[in-house]
Formats: sequence, C-alpha cells, structure tokens
Amino acid sequence: MTGIQIGIVMGSDSDVGVMKKAADILERFEIPYYMTVASAHRTPDRVAAIAERAEREGWKLLIAGAGMAAHLAGFLAAHTVVPVVGVPIDSSSLNGLDALLATVQMPGGVPVATMGIGAAGAKNAGILAVEVLAAFDPTLREKLRRFREEQKAEVEKKAAQMETSSL
Repeated sequence: MTGIQIGIVMGSDSDVGVMKKAADILERFEIPYYMTVASAHRTPDRVAAIAERAEREGWKLLIAGAGMAAHLAGFLAAHTVVPVVGVPIDSSSLNGLDALLATVQMPGGVPVATMGIGAAGAKNAGILAVEVLAAFDPTLREKLRRFREEQKAEVEKKAAQMETSSL
C-alpha cells in the first residue's frame, strides 16, 4: 500500500493515549496513516482542510476521536464523502456519555459510524478501518483472519491457565 489510507484526527493532544490504540492496529497491519490534532470548535478551518485533503488524496476512511461536545466526527463528515468513524473519548465528568451522544446522534444524510467509548472504541475503529480496506484486498483479508485466530488463541490460552478442577 502506498500513500495515506486512513486519517486519525483527535480533538486534543490529551486524546492521544486513547487514539494510539487505533494507530497501533493500523501499524500491525502495515496500513499507512496520518494522525493529527484538530478541534471542530477551536480550529474549524484546520478540520475542514483535513477533510478536503482526505478526499483529494484518496484516503479511504477517517477516524475521529473527541470528548465532551464531540462534534469532530460530524464536522469532518459534513466536509467530505470519505467515511468517518467516531470514537467518543471519556474525558469529561460524564465519563464519555456526552461524547457518545454527540457522536452517534447525527442527522439523516450525514452518517458517522460510532464506536464505543474510550480505548476499546479506538481499537475497534482501527479494526473496522482494516476491515473496510480488506473488503478490497485479499491479502489484507487473510491477515485479518489470522488476527482473529490469534485473538481466539489468546483467550483459549488464558482460559486453560485459569481453569482448575477439584475432585
């Protein structure tokens, strides 16, 4: 794969610990990505420019992580036809519920696929990005199958280590 395939945008540098989970997945599958900080509220022109760049350069998907009012994913989606996946960040006193509702409640016609709150949601956003690309790439599809088998084997190994029996 050449060129950026996936864009990861977060509303604040304090979100990098969570959004790194998406980047880690993309790195594991050797998918080129671009990661940056841009705020829908504080730097709207920057966000719009990223959306335009994604479309111009042929990026396949954008992953947007934001907390609190969390308008980043919707703002990106409003500026491009590149699919957007939102990751609500648990950075407020509401533990991310506010971000979840702001991300998932998009008006009809401007979709945002929304993951769960926090690190698991970011990891799943990365996996979903791989799945989207794998739909058009048999080699990547096979890597994804192996990844799933590795996850299964990890659970089986942990179960075997934990299980005890008494007679």
